[in-house]
Amino acid sequence: MAERSWSIAHVFRGLKGGTEKITDDTWDDLETALISADFGPDIAESVLDDLRAEVERHRVTEVKELRRMLREAIEARLASFDPTLRLSERPAVVLVVGVNGVGKTTTIGKLAKYLTTFDKRVVVGAADTFRAAAVEQLATWAERAGVDIVRPQQHGQDPASVAFQTVERAIREGYDVAIIDTAGRLQTKGGLMDELSKVRRVIEKQAPIAEVLLVLDATTGQNGLAQAEAFIEHAGVTGLVLTKLDGSAKGGFVLAVQQKTGLPIKLIGQGEGIGDLTGFTPHVFAQQLIG
Repeated sequence: MAERSWSIAHVFRGLKGGTEKITDDTWDDLETALISADFGPDIAESVLDDLRAEVERHRVTEVKELRRMLREAIEARLASFDPTLRLSERPAVVLVVGVNGVGKTTTIGKLAKYLTTFDKRVVVGAADTFRAAAVEQLATWAERAGVDIVRPQQHGQDPASVAFQTVERAIREGYDVAIIDTAGRLQTKGGLMDELSKVRRVIEKQAPIAEVLLVLDATTGQNGLAQAEAFIEHAGVTGLVLTKLDGSAKGGFVLAVQQKTGLPIKLIGQGEGIGDLTGFTPHVFAQQLIG
């Protein structure tokens, strides 16, 4: 037997102009779709409880109205967090953190390119000196983005000193934004967080840190969030970047991660190209998710 599709759009497919009535099956299917879309059971239940109350209050009976109400409810929850990137300082220093493998270094290249479309002069700092491949990878992305890079002057250079040199250059040469790559893994979590704290202290001697962006791989869902909890707890994260957010199959993670962390999603990556990182717009995302 073929596996049944449980996307949220599936529940409403073909009902855009119809007058189908809400039934118990509608609610059951919708609950399954929300959980399958990685809202998580608690948030799915909360969304449905609120929706049931609204349906009863307004005496709604048609599925097309339920669809509209669900879209508006999800948009309202998403919009309760401010997705604005805070880049008013000059230079605006952005730290990018996250476990290895989530696309952190790639995201920096895409973010640099994104900012250049707003006529920002950007320099990136390769402060993930524990992985030689990370430096070369960042250099490749910096070249593709058309931005400058500060590399370690020697193998294994102290990450904090690379961060210092990056911000120093940004100040000296009048860059608008300095984006600093950081290590995603050391021998111990404690050591990694100590290292990030050191990087922060060294930077803040020269300039305030505008944003600390945590990169999460949307395809890993709740597991990826659990892996990143140490960063949220210790790294002073100000916003989230979701990568690999292809389609709406796991789109509920967007809502779940904001509500669980209390942090806004500021950027989303929906492809592999250098132009595939964009700002997060709750209205557009809710429209894509619900249809």
